[in-house]
Amino acid sequence: MDRTLQRLVGVYDADGTTLGELSYFVNARLGRAHCSLCDITHGLVRERSDWRTARAELPVEFVTFHRNDQPDAVRASTAGLLPAVVAETDGGVVMLLDHDALDECHGDPGVLVERLRQAIGDHDLR
Repeated sequence: MDRTLQRLVGVYDADGTTLGELSYFVNARLGRAHCSLCDITHGLVRERSDWRTARAELPVEFVTFHRNDQPDAVRASTAGLLPAVVAETDGGVVMLLDHDALDECHGDPGVLVERLRQAIGDHDLR
């Protein structure tokens, strides 16, 4: 299998619709919803500037989707266990970080980038 890394894909454990975004925002504030990838990439309303800085250090593009709009190949790889980060390669999709690994980043974009670099090496992606 070709292990050439094309891009990194993060999938939020939230729906990307207006109602889904509002529902997540309210439920997260009430302690009824949690997405550790959201914590890393977003503040209360918008994308975090420290996330943009950290993301620029990655070797390839990092894109995000919500659980309802993720590509089919990514959906098959995550198997509904969200949030997650996968690698799209020339040979297919590879799971890099699952929800437990993202929780262990404790909302820190720099830690996420370190974990992604480690996972890319562990999976021998180039």
